[in-house]
Amino acid sequence: MSKRAYRTYSAELKQKVVEEYLSGRGSLRYLAKLHQIGDKKSIREWIMCYNGHKEFKQCRTGKGALYMTKGKKTTQQERAKIVAFCLEHGKDYLLTVEQYGVSYQQIYSWVRKYEEKGIDGLADGRGRTKPESEMTDTEKLQAQVRILKAQLRDREMEIKLLKKVRELEGGVWWEK
Repeated sequence: MSKRAYRTYSAELKQKVVEEYLSGRGSLRYLAKLHQIGDKKSIREWIMCYNGHKEFKQCRTGKGALYMTKGKKTTQQERAKIVAFCLEHGKDYLLTVEQYGVSYQQIYSWVRKYEEKGIDGLADGRGRTKPESEMTDTEKLQAQVRILKAQLRDREMEIKLLKKVRELEGGVWWEK
């Protein structure tokens, strides 16, 4: 049996391979073969390290590895300030991560929403339903249909339950 030699790769190569993968220039398998990297698993670990905003020499894969920077809760005003900083610095997401301590994914998402919808795109709309006064006629009808479908499902479940109870009691469900 032969032992595999432990290979080390330079931080520059790791950075290059990760950036090639993230820009869509090839699959993990293709890039591993192209750069003569033993296994695509290594590239996956480099990507997790990269997404965790750690330098490759600091990142240790395996047990206890940092995969992603944890996001933090922010207000709409804080998000606007962070997006402004990011845009002022040419969409330098990593600098913004270091400056404000929020995750790369959060910043990227906020910038995209800001560019699509403006400042209103940064509002946190989770858990909020539109008041009826803001709904269009179509939206009102769709909401009514959803309510009626839910009521129908409840009634069908109730009928099935009653059938089962009657069956267990020894009678036929339609007999009283």
